[in-house]
Amino acid sequence: MRILLVEDDAVLGDVMARSLREAGHRVDAAKHLAEADHFWRVQPFDAVLLDLNLPRSSAKLATLGSGLEILRAARARGDRTPVLVLTARNRTEERIAGLDAGADDYLGKPFELAEVEARLRALVRRNLGAQDSLEIGRLVLDRRLRRFMRDGELFDLPAREFEVLWELMTPPGRVVSKRTLSDKLSDFDGALGDNALEAFISRLRRKLAGSGVGIRTLRGLGYVVEALPEPET
Repeated sequence: MRILLVEDDAVLGDVMARSLREAGHRVDAAKHLAEADHFWRVQPFDAVLLDLNLPRSSAKLATLGSGLEILRAARARGDRTPVLVLTARNRTEERIAGLDAGADDYLGKPFELAEVEARLRALVRRNLGAQDSLEIGRLVLDRRLRRFMRDGELFDLPAREFEVLWELMTPPGRVVSKRTLSDKLSDFDGALGDNALEAFISRLRRKLAGSGVGIRTLRGLGYVVEALPEPET
């Protein structure tokens, strides 16, 4: 997933970003309203982690604004990206305001990072209308446990290859453009070019041999994962 993390606490933001990246996600981190609003407008995300109490800009750290502003603006322009609001645990009014403004869920501080990831996965599944488990050929994607299985055994992949295959199977049969894959696997610090993407696809094709699954290139459109015919015996 490509995630927008909006958190002005530098220490907490760095810890959260590192944890999400180690789990294989791409993370763009914003520390104030202006930066967060810019990121959200120019880049599609799979999910947004949003702290509600934010400075308006790096030059006005003493003047606190509200993350509700960019949340309302996103919803007003038709953006339905799942949003997990981060709030102070004892601020009931903040939670209500966030949900009323269009947030999909909230999590009170302090929280466990594992719960953040679990809630994000749940929000994205709900947004896609996807099931916890998807199967193509002999390959099974378990979204809840975030793993692939082939013939009942763990199908282990490096983080970037895992994300490519995850995106191609969400949902199965969907044609995914190179631009979409590149956007999901990049962040503002570094874009994934066509050559690197094609290298990931090539390695995945080799590793999927024998799984009953293939990745087909549709010229000018992108890639699609599909079940392969079983060989005749």
